[in-house]
Amino acid sequence: MARAMFEYTKTVLDKVSFDATLFCKEVNKAMDRLLPHEIEELKIWIISLTRQNPELNSCLIYLNP
Repeated sequence: MARAMFEYTKTVLDKVSFDATLFCKEVNKAMDRLLPHEIEELKIWIISLTRQNPELNSCLIYLNP
C-alpha cells in the first residue's frame, strides 16, 4: 500500500506542476505522508522535474527537513 501512495503522490505532483503554489503545497503534504525511503526517491524525481520546469525551483525548500 505504501508504494501505491508514492505513485499516487507522483501522479498528483505531475498534474499540478503547471502551478508552483499548488505544487509546493502537494510537496509539503507528501513530506508528511511518505516513508523516509520514499521521500528520498521523491526528492530525486522532483529534482529531475524541476530541471524541466525551472519555475518549480522555489518548492525545493520543502525537500530539506
